Amino acid sequence: MADTQLELAITGMTCASCASRIERKLNKLDGVTATVNYATEKARVTFPDDVDPRVLVEQVEAAGYQAALPVVETDQPEAPVDEDPTAALRQRLVVSTVLAVPVVLLAMVPALQFTYWQWISLTLAAPVLVWGAWPFHRAAWTNLRHGAATMDTLISMGTIASFAWSLYALLFGTAGVAGMTHPFELTVQRTDGAGAIYLEVAAGVTVYILAGRYFEVRSKRRAGAALRALLELGAKDVAVLRGQDGGYGREVRVPIGELAVGDRFVVRPGEKIATDGVVADGSSAVDASMLTGESVPVEVGPGDAVVGATVNAGGRLVVRATRVGADTQLAQMARLVEDAQNGKAQAQRLADRISAIFVPIVIALSVGTLAFWLGAGGGVSAAFTAAVAVLIIACPCALGLATPTALLVGTGRGAQLGILIKGPEVLESTRRVDTVVLDKTGTVTSGRMSLVSVHTAAGVEEDEVLRLAGALEDASEHPIAKAVAVGAAERVGELPGVEGFQNLEGLGVQGVVDGHALIVGRERLLAEWGVHLDGPLAEAKRAAEAKGRTAVLVAWDGEARAVLVVADTVKPTSAEAIRQLRDLGLTPVLLTGDNEAAARAVAAEVGITEVVAEVLPKDKVDVIARLQGEGKVVAMVGDGVNDAAALAKADLGLAMGTGTDAAIEAGDLTLVRGDLRAAADAIRLSRRMIAGAAMAFSSVFVVSNSLRLRGFRSTAGAQARPTRSTESTQDKVPASV
Repeated sequence: MADTQLELAITGMTCASCASRIERKLNKLDGVTATVNYATEKARVTFPDDVDPRVLVEQVEAAGYQAALPVVETDQPEAPVDEDPTAALRQRLVVSTVLAVPVVLLAMVPALQFTYWQWISLTLAAPVLVWGAWPFHRAAWTNLRHGAATMDTLISMGTIASFAWSLYALLFGTAGVAGMTHPFELTVQRTDGAGAIYLEVAAGVTVYILAGRYFEVRSKRRAGAALRALLELGAKDVAVLRGQDGGYGREVRVPIGELAVGDRFVVRPGEKIATDGVVADGSSAVDASMLTGESVPVEVGPGDAVVGATVNAGGRLVVRATRVGADTQLAQMARLVEDAQNGKAQAQRLADRISAIFVPIVIALSVGTLAFWLGAGGGVSAAFTAAVAVLIIACPCALGLATPTALLVGTGRGAQLGILIKGPEVLESTRRVDTVVLDKTGTVTSGRMSLVSVHTAAGVEEDEVLRLAGALEDASEHPIAKAVAVGAAERVGELPGVEGFQNLEGLGVQGVVDGHALIVGRERLLAEWGVHLDGPLAEAKRAAEAKGRTAVLVAWDGEARAVLVVADTVKPTSAEAIRQLRDLGLTPVLLTGDNEAAARAVAAEVGITEVVAEVLPKDKVDVIARLQGEGKVVAMVGDGVNDAAALAKADLGLAMGTGTDAAIEAGDLTLVRGDLRAAADAIRLSRRMIAGAAMAFSSVFVVSNSLRLRGFRSTAGAQARPTRSTESTQDKVPASV
């Protein structure tokens, strides 16, 4: 019996444990295998043909959530709807913070307390407890109805208990219990007999947990943004050929969703190729960096395969579509990113699994405390106070303090150093990294083709070669030609004019410059003109190609005159960055879609010994998974679309700020400057982040320890240092950053 696969849209999840609960419910059905992605709010379900999909929806609803079957599918994948789910939560957080701050200050600073200040605190705390904490109460009730318990349950019970007890104490004047202490607790000794009140707990914990939930939801939204960035790379419309002669007729521009397999469409210079296909007519250079990550364009002609979303950098092409919509390589890359994010979400559910045990234990301890004090004759007031105290102390107060403080200070200092951190959990992941996988192009190298060397024949001046060849290449739109022209202009200044320019697709260019009949391009072009390469020039060409570089040949007046070498150059700071990573005990690995020779040459230049070359995007994900399977905690540094899935799969994804939106959205950290030394700074910063271990001692110690991060200094060197005015500002950053 065949299996069917579909994706359900899930709503109502509040944390990763919700996704785990839905998975368990679905997997209880015979023959059903389901994975639920909290980040994208989707369930991917494989089920037998005899199972009605509506049964899957009913099973999700039985778990307390909502599910919707997919709409009638088209061939064209759709990007997630760009809504902002953080808006309502942000409003709830801001309003609750404004109300809670006075409550906490009044409780913590005796000098601010005035007559009947407790009633003002009660008035301010009530809307925080009811409206601000409503997401926790709602989730706790949903969990209760289905026999489950999470941290939402404990937060809801703790805040309600603290507020209810405070209200009771204020109305009926209960006595406090001596000897009970808590970071938020204030024992109020009043002549009318009122005892301990915990209004600041109800308000403060709600705000701190709301802040953590806000950052979590914001991170989840960014996970969806990575998919949106990928899917938006594709063309939005296409010029399809309609008519006779096998489709060679008039051009009709249609939405990309109307393109079908077998259709022939036109791609002009500078346009994106609409979908995967085969070149039917024309030849050109295609910028395939979206797929390979490499800046060297690929020469294509009739019969060659091309990939959707790559860019036609040369002449006009007619392409026959072979795959459309969800079958294209771009859509497959999007699925790789989604699968990688789902795997990471699975690994991050430990806290929620622990809470399923921890919460019932805390509740049992609270009930046991109540029973013990009642049995010991301590009285109802004392027993209830002790029971409430157990719930309150179990609330994650220290965590609530440490997380926002560490986030504000750590991310603030990181931003000053050019490191954008997406959430507090990222700092913890960064601290544990022991292996750093580095993309080559755009990460270790500049990602741009440039003229790196000129080899001339005997008696030929280098400046003359650059003037003539640079002028001819300046008339071409080819990326390699542009690199030659820019390099020539930088070295010799203004370039002369060109007469009779002609672009020879896939071979090079020809024309007349300063009275010389000039050709620049491949060896095959020279051969067609009866010009042969030998001696030192032939050796220079072989040496360049052995290093994975591009050799451009120059000839005029019937003789070979020079070999121009064009390549992607290593960033000046990369070698120093690799040294810093090694000093931190990390193992660097170079991972690239480029050829082995080019990869080895770059690796040798920067000091990397382990190289994995000639890999496609899926292969990059497999390499990350293999390293993780060996027990390594892996960071991935990349900048291209082809790196997005690997960035999402890695334990820590570091995206170069100079790279593509898809890579930036898929990463956990963004290195704003595009300087690889910032990756070492990010590791060092996280290793100063030891607040988590300190939580067992004191909330105050946690906060003060977190504030120490303000003093963290970058080792990126003079090139990365801020200006004097900026530097002085950094030294005066207040503790609230």
